[in-house]
Amino acid sequence: MRILMLTWEYPPNIIGGISRHVDELSRFLVKKGVDVTILTPETLGSPLFEKVGGVNVFRVQIQVPAPSFHIWIYLMNHFFSKKIGHLIKDVGPFDIVHAHDWMVVPSASEAKHYTTSKMVLTFHSFEFKRSQGSQTLESRMIESLEWWGSYESSKIIVCSNSMRRDAEQRFNLSPRKISVIPNGVDQDRIKIDFDYDRTRERYGVYWGEQMILFVGRLTSQKGCEYLIRAMPQILSRHNAKLIVVGDGPSRSYLESEVSRLGLSGRVRFTGFLSDQEMVKLMKSADVLVVPSIYEPFGIVALEAMAAGVPVVASDVDGLSEIIKHEVNGLKVFPHDPLSIFWGVDRVLSDHSLAESLKRGGKESIEKEFSWSIIADKTVDLYKSLIGEK
Repeated sequence: MRILMLTWEYPPNIIGGISRHVDELSRFLVKKGVDVTILTPETLGSPLFEKVGGVNVFRVQIQVPAPSFHIWIYLMNHFFSKKIGHLIKDVGPFDIVHAHDWMVVPSASEAKHYTTSKMVLTFHSFEFKRSQGSQTLESRMIESLEWWGSYESSKIIVCSNSMRRDAEQRFNLSPRKISVIPNGVDQDRIKIDFDYDRTRERYGVYWGEQMILFVGRLTSQKGCEYLIRAMPQILSRHNAKLIVVGDGPSRSYLESEVSRLGLSGRVRFTGFLSDQEMVKLMKSADVLVVPSIYEPFGIVALEAMAAGVPVVASDVDGLSEIIKHEVNGLKVFPHDPLSIFWGVDRVLSDHSLAESLKRGGKESIEKEFSWSIIADKTVDLYKSLIGEK
């Protein structure tokens, strides 16, 4: 079975969760005997072709300058289509073209129509939820591409039941067309040696202080401002610091909120970190908070569970399906700093609860979110489309 995956981000180009999802899924599919080729844009310092864990990775040169992100996306699809034609000429057809999110729908659709390949589309989130109902031309364009992809695909993969309901209602899809296959976490990636105290000290967290961690793209949907607004109450009870990992369009606004609340000595923004550094920081934290107002899945919550860190997360969308309250994490209300304070305070105040949540998190990873299990489900879906048993 030969699979061609199309993705606009892939390591070392990590913008959001798609990059890691495609990387880890593809490597575990190879372990199941699947021939996987990935097409992704070129990344400075990375080869145009390499083999990663048995996966063929082609980085495509985008040879025309673009004045905006969305024009660049269309140019990317043009050069993807050219590369797909060359690959089919050189190595033969693919059984399935597996597209990841709206950014690669045009080239995936074109490949479907001009080859014998079936098209599968994984939605990692939806524009109408990301934009919180905004009807800008940009949002309408993105949602039109999502609809186009949902129409062209033989099968759609979503990572939660919440997303399944959204897809059915928003795109008027039959439930039979949609499969729920969750994200996973590669536990081997979490197993690294590091110095706990030195890691914390690098980020200004010293002896006697507790570390609260946020990891995510700094956009309104991630809800980091509500965690920042919870910090005055948290600091009234705990000697703690908040480390914010990630970057994005909301960063300057969040920094101004920190300044407005007089928290400059208690909140640190790190920007993007390498995978290894992020894992070290996560394993050093006392609690990870996921305060999202929209979260189709919440892979960072899984990573924290695998790292043995208690999780406090908003009771929204796919996060609600991952977090079992007081078993593998604590659920709090979205948009609510007081509720976030309640959850963080419980973890930082109750050692036995924190240890119980750590155990529950690791059990969830092993039973539900192993990439081996997820790869098996994905292979079964592929086989159902091409008539293999």
